[in-house]
Amino acid sequence: MASSPYADLDRPPLAARALQRALVVPGGVWQRLDVVGETGSTNADVSLAASDGAAEGLVVVAEQQLAARGRRDRQWVSPARAGLTLSVLLRPGVAVPERGWVAAPQRSWGWLPLLAGVALREAVARITELDVALKWPNDLLVPRDGDESMGKAAGILAEVVGDAVVVGIGLNVSTRAEELPGTNGLPATSLLVAGAKSTDRDPLLKALLRGLAQWYQGWREAGGDAEMCGLLAAYERDCSTLGRRVRVLLPDGGEMSGEAVSVDGDGQLVIRTDDGAERRVSAGDVLHVR
Repeated sequence: MASSPYADLDRPPLAARALQRALVVPGGVWQRLDVVGETGSTNADVSLAASDGAAEGLVVVAEQQLAARGRRDRQWVSPARAGLTLSVLLRPGVAVPERGWVAAPQRSWGWLPLLAGVALREAVARITELDVALKWPNDLLVPRDGDESMGKAAGILAEVVGDAVVVGIGLNVSTRAEELPGTNGLPATSLLVAGAKSTDRDPLLKALLRGLAQWYQGWREAGGDAEMCGLLAAYERDCSTLGRRVRVLLPDGGEMSGEAVSVDGDGQLVIRTDDGAERRVSAGDVLHVR
């Protein structure tokens, strides 16, 4: 059973009606915004809606998720109302003549989680005034309290459902240090632990969804061309992986090491390996090597 939304005064519920009025506007990308108290997974909910024919622009935000997961089926755990957990429904493969949008080629859809990462980084930086960055492909890094290293405050998971893409975002906002889960890789953190100027989730959500809509509109107007719409340049600006030595754990169990030199037009990470060859990575866990 979900706890009362007023059980923790440091974690007030989202102002659903005000958010709907601010974000669901005529001619905008977002056509419906549902704020639910509790669900298993917002990605599962939106994927089901996509399969049932829901229109592009659906947003589902949950105050608490019970079965959330990240990439490679990792669990994403957060106390009630301590973060932002949401999924959005996009249909990049559907032309929208009234907007002048052609169907974006499927090979370009891999840019959508990176696009969401850019929008998230910009929103968090603006609202919290933290020095934040992205780790390829779309983990949000923020400073750890009293430490020069960075911790992971958010992750993004995109799933293809027919001609739709469901993009899920999980951001630790007011999670306290003792509530953060243990990890095998990059340590988890939150905006609160990092010393954010504000941990008010309402302006964070508004900034995130407005930025996401703006980047998505530009990307669609460019036919899914990340370079033409400026997304590639913005991502390379925001990505702390580039220019670093990295170790990549590949989905097939293999790994490679080298310098991360760029991101290509399909959003793949380009690695210059120790033998001087350039290899492209479309999926894998990237470890920054100090």
